[in-house]
Amino acid sequence: MKKLPEVEGARELMTEAMAWSVMKWLREKKRVRKAADEANAALDHLNQVVKESWSKEARAAYQELVGQGQDVDCKRQPAIDSEARLFAKTVKKADEAASRARIDAESTFDEAERQLSTSLAREGCRKAIYSWDLHEKAIDKAEAPIRPRTP
Repeated sequence: MKKLPEVEGARELMTEAMAWSVMKWLREKKRVRKAADEANAALDHLNQVVKESWSKEARAAYQELVGQGQDVDCKRQPAIDSEARLFAKTVKKADEAASRARIDAESTFDEAERQLSTSLAREGCRKAIYSWDLHEKAIDKAEAPIRPRTP
């Protein structure tokens, strides 16, 4: 996966921010949130672009997992082989881990702001960086090609 400048910039800012004082946090918290939002948006966009490049079978397998419990028109869905299902399951699991980490980081930042806690803000920085690492790994998994079936 290519390195995204938004993510690399946010990662540098978060690393720097881990040493800030309370006053610096109060002055810079909007910049930190903006950088995090831009990094998340860039990763979300890349993730979408990668998934749009999948074969119909891979998209159908992933959609089947994501849309479980919803009415899906089976007549229009392509036949899905076990390899595509396994690929989709692996990607979905990685996506869910990245999503949980992102929510955890955002919650930690919210709590740090409520309490004016630099230790929680530092923890939020660590969690944000970790969530981007997981999101990048999920995109790497999504980029893995599905080998075509041999007759």
